[in-house]
Amino acid sequence: MSTPRGISVIFDLDGTLVDSEPNYYEAGKRLLAQYGVADFSWEAHSRFIGISTRETLEVLREQYGIEAPLEEMLARKNRLYLELAGLSTEVFPQMLTFVRRLHADGVPMIVASGSSLAAIEAVLTGTSLDALITTVVSAEEVPYGKPAPDIFLEAARRIGAEPADCVVLEDAAPGAVAARAAGMRCIAVPYVRGTESDPAFTAAELLFPGGQSEFTAQAAYDWLRRPAPVLSTP
Repeated sequence: MSTPRGISVIFDLDGTLVDSEPNYYEAGKRLLAQYGVADFSWEAHSRFIGISTRETLEVLREQYGIEAPLEEMLARKNRLYLELAGLSTEVFPQMLTFVRRLHADGVPMIVASGSSLAAIEAVLTGTSLDALITTVVSAEEVPYGKPAPDIFLEAARRIGAEPADCVVLEDAAPGAVAARAAGMRCIAVPYVRGTESDPAFTAAELLFPGGQSEFTAQAAYDWLRRPAPVLSTP
């Protein structure tokens, strides 16, 4: 078979390319502790996987009655996260293989993440993914985060691609919803166990129900080389 042609690939970052959710959870837990919240659990954190940091903190601020300004909370959360990310962030091995193969083929790639620009750049630099993916877009730069399609549409604009020619890799249901709303195909690799039956995932064009343990670069690459079907209007 030939290499993928006419396709651009948009990667979510956290939980898709890298296993950064443990760091985000720890940063959130430490942040909330500064405001007197001592019972923030992984289960509570998992509800926000796939949602931008700003929108997550907006909800948590209201939920826990925190009076501090949102911008202060954002700045503190970013500092805490960057400290943790600088110590250790794991790239999922098969995702790295996939990115390297697409890079070798000259397939346009971009990271579109709900994280801050500083966090995205720190993770890409710290994992050396910045040598393979040089274009990024943050939810900070668009009006609405996932599940709105804004970030993916902006990603397509930045790499000069039509939405119908883009394939999104996502680990969270809001991202899969956003991909479809943007008129893009989606490869879904659920991060949270038990979410694989979410309608957003079952509607994806390619689903790895077992998440990263099931995802393989070869399977994703072979799928990309198939002719793209015509998507129905979202």
